Amino acid sequence: MNFLSHFYFERFATIPERVLGSLLPDLLKNVDKSYIFHPQKFEEQLFIHPLSMEISEGWYRHVEVDKIFHSSEFFLKHCHQLKRKIDPVLVGTPIRGTFMAHIAVELMLDHLLIKHQLLNVSRLYEHLENVNRPILKNYLKTIGVEDVDGFFTFYDKFLEWRYIENYKDLDQISKPLINISKRIWTFDTPEGIHSGLTQVLMSYCDEELKDFKDIYTYIQDNLTYLS
Repeated sequence: MNFLSHFYFERFATIPERVLGSLLPDLLKNVDKSYIFHPQKFEEQLFIHPLSMEISEGWYRHVEVDKIFHSSEFFLKHCHQLKRKIDPVLVGTPIRGTFMAHIAVELMLDHLLIKHQLLNVSRLYEHLENVNRPILKNYLKTIGVEDVDGFFTFYDKFLEWRYIENYKDLDQISKPLINISKRIWTFDTPEGIHSGLTQVLMSYCDEELKDFKDIYTYIQDNLTYLS
């Protein structure tokens, strides 16, 4: 799931570090997609401070939410259906329809959370801006992040750009879809691909994702990590 969908499961959190933890695995992947960390191996060091523990609690739930989501009938069904609609738009590019559909489903869910006012995006950024940075810095060093300064450079830009707010407009989603794809494949952006993707996504959202709230209920009902 994407950032807002993870925040959905922490939307009542009062501690910024808990919210940060729920996004941290994906934030680190944005810095370097090769990053793989296992904070559970460092609980003895991390759990000494309650705020470090909160980061781990958010991280653990992030992992479980993704596991439940990606194995759900909802995700598999919509990825399959959307791929068939997206494939014609991707002709002439190296982008795999399965990859694009996967990311698009996640971004559309974020869009729908904003559209239906199921959470407050400004509240998310407020949490992230108020994280205890010395605690976060120590956390990152403990789990093995080598370029901690590089992470904070990215993090500050992430807060400054506030691009998640753009997801309220579905016609803004095609650009991040293409940008994410360019991290994997090298290609020139074909003329008309943004309008083509936008048309497919708008139609799909209106006609096929009326049941989108069901996936959040399903995940909540199947979470075992509820602290």
